[in-house]
Amino acid sequence: MNLANAITLARLPLLVVIVIIFFVGDAAWRMAAVPLVLLLIVMDAVDGIVARQRDEVTLLGSVLDIAADRAVEIILWVMYANLGLISWIIPMTVIIRGALTDSIREAGYQRGTSAFASMRTGWGKWIVAGRPMRAGYGLIKAVAFMLLAGTLALQSLGSPWAEPVWLLGVIASWIALVFCIVRGIPVVFEAFAVDRGAKDVGRAEQKRPENNLPENSPIEKA
Repeated sequence: MNLANAITLARLPLLVVIVIIFFVGDAAWRMAAVPLVLLLIVMDAVDGIVARQRDEVTLLGSVLDIAADRAVEIILWVMYANLGLISWIIPMTVIIRGALTDSIREAGYQRGTSAFASMRTGWGKWIVAGRPMRAGYGLIKAVAFMLLAGTLALQSLGSPWAEPVWLLGVIASWIALVFCIVRGIPVVFEAFAVDRGAKDVGRAEQKRPENNLPENSPIEKA
C-alpha cells in the first residue's frame, strides 16, 4: 500500500473515534474532537497532494478517495441529524445522490476510467471536476462540519455562543447540499446521454446490410 492510500484509509478509524466522542463524550472530550474533525478534513487534501508529489496517482487511489469521502460525509451528516442539529432531509438527499452517482461511476471504473475523467461535456467537467466547484463544495462542507462540531462542544459547555454558531452551521449545511445536488446532475445527465448513444449505435449496426446477410451467404461481411 502506498502512502497516499494509507492516509486515505486512516481517515476511517479517525471518523469512528470522532463519532463515539460526540455521542458519549463529555464537554472536554467534545472540545477535543473539534480539531479532530478539522484533521479529518485536512487529510482529504493531504492524500491527494502526497499522491501527486510521490507519483502515486492510481485508479485504486481514486476509488478509495471517493469511498472515504462518501463515508465521512454520510456518517457526519447522519450524526448531526441524529443529534438534532440539522434536518434529516440533508443526509437522506446526500445518500440518494451518492448512490446514484457512485453506481454510474462504477461503469467507468470497469473501463479503467476515474470519476472525473469519465465526464465528457465541457459543462459537466467544470461542474464535477473543475477546481472552483470542487474547492467551493469542499470548503462549504468543511465549514458546516466544523461549525456543527463546535456547536456540540459549546452546547456541552452551556455557552451562549452555541446558538449563533449552530445557525451558521445550518446555513452552511444547506448551501453544501445545493452544491452536492448540482455536482451530481451532470453525472446522471451524461449517463443517460451515453446510454442513448449506445442504443443508437446498436440500431445503426443492426441496419448495416452486411449484418442482415444469411449465415451461408457467399458475400463476406466487412
